[in-house]
Amino acid sequence: MIGRLSGTLIEKQPPQIVIDVAGVGYELDVPMGTFYELPALGAPVTLFVHQAIREDAHLLYGFATRNERDTFRSLIKISGIGPKIALAILSGMNADELALAIAGEDTARLAKVPGIGKKTAERLVLELRGKLGSLSASVLASGKALPAEAFSPRQDILHALLALGYNEREAAGALKLVPEGASVNDGIRLALKALAKV
Repeated sequence: MIGRLSGTLIEKQPPQIVIDVAGVGYELDVPMGTFYELPALGAPVTLFVHQAIREDAHLLYGFATRNERDTFRSLIKISGIGPKIALAILSGMNADELALAIAGEDTARLAKVPGIGKKTAERLVLELRGKLGSLSASVLASGKALPAEAFSPRQDILHALLALGYNEREAAGALKLVPEGASVNDGIRLALKALAKV
């Protein structure tokens, strides 16, 4: 199986690119987040790869980071989510934003992605809950810039609980017991009290 490709970027036609590796041109489909990070044509490039082998085709999907590829692999394991929809999801939001949306059970955000309806968004939250926790934690630990909506007090409370080692289900359950409008400090204190009683 092909896990990574390093070569020269020779074609860019979203969502498809071609990388020349020692004279062989590999066609890959990439999410738009990866596409926007690509260098100019003729420049060296390295991508993490997911290879899908079907009866009628061998398909390659390229990703800027291992995290993004791992998220893609988690998505395509879900019934009804194929590679095209998984790429659409990762084009609508990056892997870290998806992890935060899942952790916060933000189905409205997920449903904004083309091809994802309300029911599919709910299924994504249900099936990915707990599986992207390490991704959420890695975002928090990295101190990476997060989207503006990630800085609401309720999201801050959720992130704090995840950083303390609680899983998404526990953190989201405790968050439901925190009154709307509570400050981050009060919210964390109330959530921890609720978790201590469980």
